[in-house]
Amino acid sequence: MAQQIRTGHQAPDFTLGDPDGQQVRLSGLRGGRVIVYFYPKAFTPGCTSEACDFRDNLASLESLGCTVLGISADDPETLRRFTQEYGLPYRLLSDPDSATAREWGAWGEKSVNGRTLIGPLRSTFVIEADGTVSSAEYDVQADGHVADLRRLLAG
Repeated sequence: MAQQIRTGHQAPDFTLGDPDGQQVRLSGLRGGRVIVYFYPKAFTPGCTSEACDFRDNLASLESLGCTVLGISADDPETLRRFTQEYGLPYRLLSDPDSATAREWGAWGEKSVNGRTLIGPLRSTFVIEADGTVSSAEYDVQADGHVADLRRLLAG
């Protein structure tokens, strides 16, 4: 498993593309909170549920000063279709070689349908305005995760 990010440390910077070919650099979002969530694969049941949960709670997250970014290894065209089909109003970013997921520790051993695999781990991070990590959660459950995150952010 990759080294996990610890709270209180600076978030590793990244630059990743969105479905429209625009590059998003994490450090370019300083000045406000950013929620970065890694998910395994668009259109799978858990990832769809999580993406829609962020969609349905986006207004309350934004009211807490948060920008939401979802990251997966999916290609930009898949992300475009996923965004359109589910009306996702926040940016999804493509990490095609999973280098960012590995750097953030969102990659490792997991159990899927009773099989042990190595791959992306559903993980969520809260990055404060100064770039420090205030919350790092690994191997989270898709259902109920956003509600827990909202409680954490509301203090």
